[in-house]
Amino acid sequence: MKEDSPKRLFVVTAVVEVGTGVALLLAPSAPVAILLGASLDTPAGLMVGRITGAALLSLGIACWLAHYDETSCAARGLVTAMLFYNAAAVAVLGYGGVGLGLSGVGLWPAVLLHAALAVWCLVCLWIKRMNVATESSEPN
Repeated sequence: MKEDSPKRLFVVTAVVEVGTGVALLLAPSAPVAILLGASLDTPAGLMVGRITGAALLSLGIACWLAHYDETSCAARGLVTAMLFYNAAAVAVLGYGGVGLGLSGVGLWPAVLLHAALAVWCLVCLWIKRMNVATESSEPN
C-alpha cells in the first residue's frame, strides 16, 4: 500500500457513506429494501432509517475532511473508529443474512465492501504503527 493509503481510504469511505446516508435520509425504504430485502413499514422504522442516514452522512463528512490531514492523531482515531464500524457492519449484516434469512440483492456485496474497508483500516493502522516504530528507532 502506498503512503497515501489513509487519504484514499477516507475519500472512498466518504463517497460510500455520504451516498448511502443521503439515500437513507431521503427515502429510507429503498436502500433498506435493496440491502435487506425487507421494507420499513412503520413510522418508527422510517425514523430509525433516517437517523441512520444522518449518522452515515456524518461519518462521510468526517472522512472527507480527514483526507486533508490524514497523518494527524484525530485521523488515526477516525480510522480506528471506522475499523470498528466496518467490522460491526460485517457481523450485523452477516447475521441478518445467515441468522435471520434476510436476502436483499445488496446484502452480500455490502458485507464484502465492509469487510474490505475493515481490512483497509487495519492495513492503514499497521503502516502507521510501522512508520512510528521505524522513526523512533532511527538515530537522531
